[in-house]
Amino acid sequence: MSQTIEVKVPDIGNFEEVEVIEVLVKVGDEVKEEQSLITVESDKASMEIPSSAGGVVKAVKVKLGDKVSEGTPIVELEAAEG
Repeated sequence: MSQTIEVKVPDIGNFEEVEVIEVLVKVGDEVKEEQSLITVESDKASMEIPSSAGGVVKAVKVKLGDKVSEGTPIVELEAAEG
C-alpha cells in the first residue's frame, strides 16, 4: 500500500507571494524528508523550500515564474508505508 501526500509551501515569514526561481525535482524522482524541492525569491532573499515527507514525486504543481504563498501545493508524493 502507498499513500499520496501533497507537499505545500510552509510558513515563509512576512511574504504574501514569492516567485519560483528554480524547480529542483521532477516526476519520478525519489525525495527524502527535508530535501529541497523548489527555490523561491522574495525582494530581499532566495530560499529553498524543503519536503515535509519522503517518497516518489508523482506530480509537480509549480513551474518557473509561478507566484506561491503559504499553503500553495508544490508536489504530490507517493509515500511507501511501513
